[in-house]
Amino acid sequence: MEDLEALAVQLDDAQREVRAIPQLTKNRPGLTTSEAYAIQAMSVARRIARGEVRIGVKMGLTSRAKMVQVGVNEAAWGRLTDAMLLEEGGTLSKSAFIHPRLEPEIAFLLKKRLKGKVSPVEALSAVEAIAPAMEVIDSRFENFKFALPDVVADNTSSSGLVLGAWHNPASVDFSNLGMVLLVNGRPAQIGSSAAILGHPLRSLVSAARLTAEWGEALEPGDIIMAGGATAAHPASVGETISLEVQNLGGCSITVEA
Repeated sequence: MEDLEALAVQLDDAQREVRAIPQLTKNRPGLTTSEAYAIQAMSVARRIARGEVRIGVKMGLTSRAKMVQVGVNEAAWGRLTDAMLLEEGGTLSKSAFIHPRLEPEIAFLLKKRLKGKVSPVEALSAVEAIAPAMEVIDSRFENFKFALPDVVADNTSSSGLVLGAWHNPASVDFSNLGMVLLVNGRPAQIGSSAAILGHPLRSLVSAARLTAEWGEALEPGDIIMAGGATAAHPASVGETISLEVQNLGGCSITVEA
């Protein structure tokens, strides 16, 4: 456990110092996914001890293409804190990140507790609202390269989130919404919410089950990021990156030095 704690400190320091480090699995090729989740928990706990507040969970590896690429058949999850929230319509300071990328997502706001194995109907009944969202992913590893245990330990690369306006989930069929990520007004990525495990609600069901394996629950007021619907766009200074989602509106942010 002391060894895992040392790796958690290494990742936490890399995040605070905005510094890329070698993959953990280079020096420890036998690192397991279970150990990686323990590292993630310890690393985020250090941030919470410094005053950050947990606000929810993000899901990753939620597209079949990404699962095949990494060689897994299960989504991964990470933790969100208030320090990761970016103002919609505001700015993203690139100097605060190593190599940030943005990807289009759907976000859930919960009104009821979810834990363990739940049905899609139970999951939907726990949703207060849904919103268009963008996640800032920023691997702490050199060249954005990692194996599955690396990315899990690194809080699944989660580094920030931008949220659009919240909507009543009963008012929108969000199973297959067109999603366009624009850079300075021009389409850069085009996809659908159906790319998120076939339906974003499946991501919420998975989040309840996977977090319960670590004794945690999705609580009322939590924000759940469902996972990327397209490839992520590398952020460059001067770009205004925005998301437009069919029937849900959008959100945007401008990248500054």
